[in-house]
Amino acid sequence: MAAQVHVRKNQLSEATLVEVPSDELADGAVRLKVESFSVTANNVTYAVVGDGFGYWNFFPPKTEEEGLGIVPMWGHALVTESKCDDIAVGERVYGYLPMGRQLDVVPGNVNAASFIDTTDYRQPMSPVYNTYNRLAADPEHDPARENERMIYGPLFKTGFVIDYFMRSQDWFGASQVILTSASSKTAMGLASVAKQNSPDVKRIGLTSAGNVEFVEKTGLYDEVVTYETVGTLPISETVTVDFAGNADVLGKLHNHFDDMLKYSCLVGATHIEARSSLGDDAGELPGPKPTLFFAPDHFVSFFKEHGPQEGGKMIAQNWHAFLDAVDGTVEIETLKGLEAARTTFLEMVSGTFDPSKGIVVEP
Repeated sequence: MAAQVHVRKNQLSEATLVEVPSDELADGAVRLKVESFSVTANNVTYAVVGDGFGYWNFFPPKTEEEGLGIVPMWGHALVTESKCDDIAVGERVYGYLPMGRQLDVVPGNVNAASFIDTTDYRQPMSPVYNTYNRLAADPEHDPARENERMIYGPLFKTGFVIDYFMRSQDWFGASQVILTSASSKTAMGLASVAKQNSPDVKRIGLTSAGNVEFVEKTGLYDEVVTYETVGTLPISETVTVDFAGNADVLGKLHNHFDDMLKYSCLVGATHIEARSSLGDDAGELPGPKPTLFFAPDHFVSFFKEHGPQEGGKMIAQNWHAFLDAVDGTVEIETLKGLEAARTTFLEMVSGTFDPSKGIVVEP
């Protein structure tokens, strides 16, 4: 038997821990025991926009009941059974995992550092999510930083590629960038990379009143303001990057800056009411039409331009600086058991989770 957490797609506050049977391992496949994964606001985003971006398709739940899905996580796993000559039992990998204790994958494109899961139902999705890093030869792997990689790594890389895109467009002529949900780890990643690579662009973090102190302590923003004071921001050429997905906040920003808003970028959905800001009516706002940013597509373009080796070096340089910047700002807590993943995810969904904490679950 193997355990999974099943989430109701249209009611994310309903999540159930279930035991499901383990099938016989297919020829050419390997069985992964999930060792650990992080639970962050990013996982809530996967669930909120899951149908539109295919996130529910990565790990189909073993159930006949309609409307349930498994939320993807980033973490580490151990090979416990192998029918693939290239992958040995006992090997550890890092990659996209289900909120559960087990995953079967079919390795393809195997090299010393990674492989791709070639399972048929995963092929329509981006290779960014289907690639598993083999830790024994993974240049990004640091045994002392495994928790940080799970918590920050995917979110940081999204921030990195947003900055890369903005710089390729000369920040659309803007002198400042406003980041909503400034306490989120993706926003912090963008703020860190922009601080390194785009120091002339002022970084303004928007957050709730209760998170102002935490956001200010990161030192990643030139200015930190609350959502209630959007109307007091100075008018100048501006780019917004919306990680919150709050339609009211997005509307306030568009109405406040109007034609001085040069680009409106929609990235995440850390607030559950995000669905409303991703609808067709968002295009009726003053200023530019909000544009969804899908990081995997941008990464494909990035690596085509720079190649995996040089591109990896560029990311690594900014990654280490980011780790130094956020060192000590987030208290990492390790929880045992899959039930802890379920309850933590529900806290994330409710918006009550403390951003100064990072959660790693060992299911």
